[in-house]
Amino acid sequence: MNQVILIKYGELTTKKGNRNFFIKTLTNNIEHKLNNFNIKIVKDLSRMLIFFNDNDFSQINAILKNIFGIYTYHLAYITNTNIEDISQKILEVLSTKTFDTFKVEVKRSDKSFPYDSPTFAKNIGALILKNIKNIKVDVHNPQLLLKVEITSKNTYIYTDTFKGSGGYPVGSQPRALLMLSGGIDSPVAGYLALKRGVKLDCVYFEAIPHTSLNARQKVITLTKKLINYTDTINLHIVNFTHLQEEIYKNCHQDYVITIMRRMMYRIMEKLAKKYKAYAIVNGESIGQVASQTLVSMQVINKVTSLPIIRPVACLDKLEIIDIAKKIDTYETSILPYEDCCTIFVPKHPVINPNLKLCEEMEKNFDYETIIANIIENINTIKIRDIEDINELL
Repeated sequence: MNQVILIKYGELTTKKGNRNFFIKTLTNNIEHKLNNFNIKIVKDLSRMLIFFNDNDFSQINAILKNIFGIYTYHLAYITNTNIEDISQKILEVLSTKTFDTFKVEVKRSDKSFPYDSPTFAKNIGALILKNIKNIKVDVHNPQLLLKVEITSKNTYIYTDTFKGSGGYPVGSQPRALLMLSGGIDSPVAGYLALKRGVKLDCVYFEAIPHTSLNARQKVITLTKKLINYTDTINLHIVNFTHLQEEIYKNCHQDYVITIMRRMMYRIMEKLAKKYKAYAIVNGESIGQVASQTLVSMQVINKVTSLPIIRPVACLDKLEIIDIAKKIDTYETSILPYEDCCTIFVPKHPVINPNLKLCEEMEKNFDYETIIANIIENINTIKIRDIEDINELL
């Protein structure tokens, strides 16, 4: 039986003049992810078809579910648009299924077809009841839902529906930089940013010897988890040791986290300019820690003019953990290797910092020269999905 993967765009169909751009981006992403398979893609503004070798479906299915821009997809059977061929194909398909109750849904885009959708659905239902014994119709909770989509060229018949990841295709928005700390929240924030089509690079602040190489490896592993949803991520490793030590020497203990975050944002802005990124993404959640109160966020934000995207800002910790488990980052995130944000947390960090006091303390050391040196010595690791796939083969 001729099978094809039928993709529904979902949110992409809300686009008007630029829908072609989104569909082309999605097509490119699918072709890249399925580069190792013999496929052919045919698309229009309402659906996409992937022709494939039948034996490859389980592997292709595992990849498609992680490609943003796909709302649902179906393993469909394709036949000619005429009543005899459609009827024959439906009986052929259902002969491989086991069910007691069923429902038929018909969608007819070919208006030259002799029956409207409700009438043809009733006709197909009668055909099934006549040819398959001991079954009945259940329009509310059927064991098997048969869908028939009639177009001028072909008709698609399917009973299997797979949920896609939704969102926009990665690359339909420009690049942003994700502050990837190694905790639970920031990988989830990265995943949610990718889901909105944002192309991501990651930035990791380390303070060796205060942080370990194990902590760096943890972040590399998290980046590889995120690569399931995109093609390439540049992981920029920032040597933060000197600047962090100067902060602790020259700033009031209660303010070290606030000053440290302000310095990180200064570095992020310079890196964004260097790597042509349009925003900063991080895993801050309102009120979760001292640097994430609204007052703290306002004081920290003052050092940059870039948009700060906080995808998990209004989620509670349990909601964030649920997503982390879903995308398989949770177990890595809870490994006991501390990052530079947690190793020197004061007993009573300020939750309502004073902007002028921050600016006065920052005059105590030459942070601009230190930051310039940091930018000149960025260590970048390029992580590609195709390399990871080849390693597994």
